[in-house]
Amino acid sequence: MPRHNADIAAIFEEIADLLEIQGANPFRIRAYRNAARILGELSEDVATMLDKGEDLTRLPGIGNDLAAKIKEIVSIGHCSLLDRLHKELPATIADLLKIPGIGPKRVKALYHDLAVQTVEQLYRAARDGRIRALPGFGEKTELNILQAVEAHANQARRFKLAVAAQYAEALKNSLAAAPGVSQVTVAGSYRRMRETVGDLDILVAAAASEPVVQRFIQYQEVAKILSAGVTRASVVLECGVQVDLRVVKSESFGAALHYFTGSKSHNVAVRRIAQKKGLKINEYGVYRGNKRIAGQSEESVYAAVGLAYIPPELRENRGEIALAQSGRLPQLVTQSDLRGDLHAHTKATDGHNSLREMALAAKSLGFEYLAITEHSRRLTVAHGLDPLRLSRQCAEIDKLNAEMEGMTLLKGIEVDILEDGSLDLPDNALAQLDLVVGAVHSQFDLSRGKQTERILRAMEHPYFTMLAHPTGRLIQRRAPYDVDMVRIIRAAKNRGCFLELNAHPERLDLLDTYCQMAREEGVLISINSDAHSTHDFANLRFGIGQARRGWLEKKDVLNTRSLKELRRLIKQTM
Repeated sequence: MPRHNADIAAIFEEIADLLEIQGANPFRIRAYRNAARILGELSEDVATMLDKGEDLTRLPGIGNDLAAKIKEIVSIGHCSLLDRLHKELPATIADLLKIPGIGPKRVKALYHDLAVQTVEQLYRAARDGRIRALPGFGEKTELNILQAVEAHANQARRFKLAVAAQYAEALKNSLAAAPGVSQVTVAGSYRRMRETVGDLDILVAAAASEPVVQRFIQYQEVAKILSAGVTRASVVLECGVQVDLRVVKSESFGAALHYFTGSKSHNVAVRRIAQKKGLKINEYGVYRGNKRIAGQSEESVYAAVGLAYIPPELRENRGEIALAQSGRLPQLVTQSDLRGDLHAHTKATDGHNSLREMALAAKSLGFEYLAITEHSRRLTVAHGLDPLRLSRQCAEIDKLNAEMEGMTLLKGIEVDILEDGSLDLPDNALAQLDLVVGAVHSQFDLSRGKQTERILRAMEHPYFTMLAHPTGRLIQRRAPYDVDMVRIIRAAKNRGCFLELNAHPERLDLLDTYCQMAREEGVLISINSDAHSTHDFANLRFGIGQARRGWLEKKDVLNTRSLKELRRLIKQTM
């Protein structure tokens, strides 16, 4: 039964999609979408909150009706409203929404105008040239749909990291309670903090394997048992993710953890080094002949072959082994290194908490500063600020700063970069701010040259401080816009401005490879939550994971600086 936040969020998102296809009230649709987003980003587990008797209506955007539906889903495993919508619409129509670039509005048009109900019918309509005639589509869109359907058919299902975390951590906690268990770790791409996860690998150290295997296959969310042996088992959970379990003795846990964390190419490279030294590495240990010389810890495995310990996020065979051999591995940034957050929203636009509430939440994390960066007026769907409303908020921030101790709110804006590269607000509005975060929120389909020039022109603006979510992607929903990131990074270096690593699990933007490139060019990255509520600061852990995959150290990250040093660096950009 769906009890995880991700499950409930998916149900609400599907309700919103089907209501939109039906042409329901936009405010009703938006309520379900907001609820889905809030639940998807919430660090607290709502099922646990219900078990404790807590009032769900205290959550932003959750009223009595939505709270009742959450309780219904947790209690009986489904939602009566969604059941009714499934009866009113073709059962296969929701499958169309899984095709990238096909949102509810387009599904509505395809369904009503071309009677498209299945992915196969969508493919045939695109192949036969019938889609291009629909209003708002055209020949290019038709070709994109055709290619998206073909790519979707060949793509294995993957789960976003933050979604996989909900299932992984719950199962990990369950196995940790089994008799004789001393260690439990989720390995594989999840441990390497990949942005999406295909399946989960769980490694357990225990005195006896049978109780662990039995607890695993009897876990309440198991939908199908693929195999169950003495020390290993595989299942498919109700959410669709496959989980593989391996149970080992404590003396082999480090070797097994190294083996099952991967990546495959990293492990192959380490094994080759071992072979040259006359050693053999497998999931049970490091051996010289028949004698095991290491394996209880990962550190011992690496040391046995002459390597410094390599953090999991670096294990992609992208140069980390050579640095480990020479003792020059980067000292990767940690979440405790952050001194503040430079991208957050409040109720003034599309956030859910007040200035004071956001400030107190940031202070509770030990932060020294928090930048309030509302959307600008161009983004009407988010009730973006015009110059007058921005000035009023600046006055509110000044007033709050005078009252608070140990926390400073910085005055900022997430200003839209318009198609011609100009900014959405006049200079006299931007001049009163501590920082200006530029963002592309429209015209994602510009050519590579036009998109790049658009951003470069914006970065040259005298008040420009930072480029938000630089590639504009939404993981599994929207591809990055076509932009020359090498030119953007080098322009940021020459201009002296900064790039954001947006920690929202839907974005994780910059890509890890671009983080590494920025580091090499000396461009500072700001790891920001893009928080729209006090709960969203929890997403910073995913941003930290992405930063570590990009080889970033504390010195490479802008918001590891003190407020005084931060102000000095920002001032240099203006």
